[in-house]
Amino acid sequence: MSLKAYQQAATRAEAPRETEYRLFAQVTLALMEAAKCDPADLRGRIDALDWNRRMWRVLGDDCSHPDNKLPPPLRASIISLSIWVGKHTSAVIRRQEAIEPLIEVNRMIMQGLSGGGAAAAA
Repeated sequence: MSLKAYQQAATRAEAPRETEYRLFAQVTLALMEAAKCDPADLRGRIDALDWNRRMWRVLGDDCSHPDNKLPPPLRASIISLSIWVGKHTSAVIRRQEAIEPLIEVNRMIMQGLSGGGAAAAA
C-alpha cells in the first residue's frame, strides 16, 4: 500500500479529535527534538518552531470564523493561545525565551483532546 493510500485510509478511519491529537503529537515531538539543539543553532530549531506557529495560526483563524461550532469561550481561548504562541515563538527565535513553554501548552491541549489521559502527558 502506498503512503498516500495509507494516509487516506487513516484519515477516513480517524475522528477529527484523533486527527488533531495526532497533529499535536507530531508537532510537539518536533519541538522536543528542537529543544535538544543549542539555542544558537537556529537551523536545528526553526522548522519545528515554524510548524508549531503555523498550526496555531490555522487554529486561531478557524476559531475566528462565525460558523465555528466550538463554544465562544473556548474559541476565544484558542485565539488567545494562538496569539501567545506567535509572540513566544518570535521570542524563542530571538533567544529571549525558552522553547519548553510551547511544548507544555501543546501537551495540555493533547491532554484535553485525549480526555485528560496520562498517555497524553508522555
